[in-house]
Amino acid sequence: MTTSLQLPRWIDAGVLPILNLAMAFLISGLVVLAIGESPLEVVEILIYGAFGYDEAIGYTLYYTTNFIFTGLAFAVAFHCGLFNIGAEGQAYFGGLGVILAALYLDFLPFPIMLIVAIMASAAFGAAWAYIPAYLQARRGSHIVITTIMFNFIASSLIVYVLVNILRPTGSMTPESETIAEHLRLPFIHDIAASFGIDMASSPLNLSFVYAIICCVLVWLFIWHTRWGYAIRTVGANAHAATYAGIDPGRYVIMAMLISGALAAFMALNEVMGVQHRLLIDFTAGYGFVGIAVGLMGRNHPVGIFLAALLFGMLYQGGAELSFEIPTISNDMVVVIQGLVILFTGAMEHMFRPRVTQIYIAWRSRKMAQEAA
Repeated sequence: MTTSLQLPRWIDAGVLPILNLAMAFLISGLVVLAIGESPLEVVEILIYGAFGYDEAIGYTLYYTTNFIFTGLAFAVAFHCGLFNIGAEGQAYFGGLGVILAALYLDFLPFPIMLIVAIMASAAFGAAWAYIPAYLQARRGSHIVITTIMFNFIASSLIVYVLVNILRPTGSMTPESETIAEHLRLPFIHDIAASFGIDMASSPLNLSFVYAIICCVLVWLFIWHTRWGYAIRTVGANAHAATYAGIDPGRYVIMAMLISGALAAFMALNEVMGVQHRLLIDFTAGYGFVGIAVGLMGRNHPVGIFLAALLFGMLYQGGAELSFEIPTISNDMVVVIQGLVILFTGAMEHMFRPRVTQIYIAWRSRKMAQEAA
């Protein structure tokens, strides 16, 4: 079958995602036309709202940070043949780890607290991912079912902790106390100001830099270590991995622990960087969008960064769009986002058979010309 042919990387990671994205925007344009608005005007406002001025860029990169973490989390698990849908729950527990460290170790100076917060979020997120990982590796439970259910369990547990344990005395709001000011991640515009650079205020903070570092570390781990090679081998063929002396269960657990830790890093951006306290639903669906980010980015850190930037643009530009054109409500923006997720995620292979046929015909013609 032509669909099973291994396409060149530039087609698989370049042409196909662009075609899927173009189809998503085409259908979105038809939806915009149906409600009586101009698609070109919508695109102009969308791009300007995401990149047209300093504050917009800051917000776009702030959203991008969350999507990088959740996209990387999905990618690491996917390389091991796992479909981790539990990033929301793992991020919840990462937030719990960050807030506990910040509230009960507030005497620490910021550099040490940053390291402690990173370790706490990773430990809590990995611990929450370990249970479905163990059930998959040693008991045969399906990772999709367990991670979905653990999202609901995590949400309920966080609500209980906020209402009954972390809620400040006398407050009726289910949220934790605010962390000390010296323990908050610095905003990028404040860092720029210290170097004499004037930038508009935005929630973009130091966690964006850490997200880029995580992209590099994931790339090194997956493609340049023996553990990463073993994870990819298990994901490609668990039976072959067993014959090669690799224990699939061990690397399933390892991949899920790393995945849970990466998802939990989203709490650095939200809890320690922006909200400065633990809130109910602070994850805001970023974990689920991370699935589309990972798939669209072909589970490679470079692709994930670009896909995360796209969704950051849709989130920030969509907010501007709903403000500038009242007929396009937030629900309509969600529809556009959903179409992008549909075509780049669930229907990512829609164009593959036709593109493969074109590629085979082009390659055959080229070989015939060379032979002549």
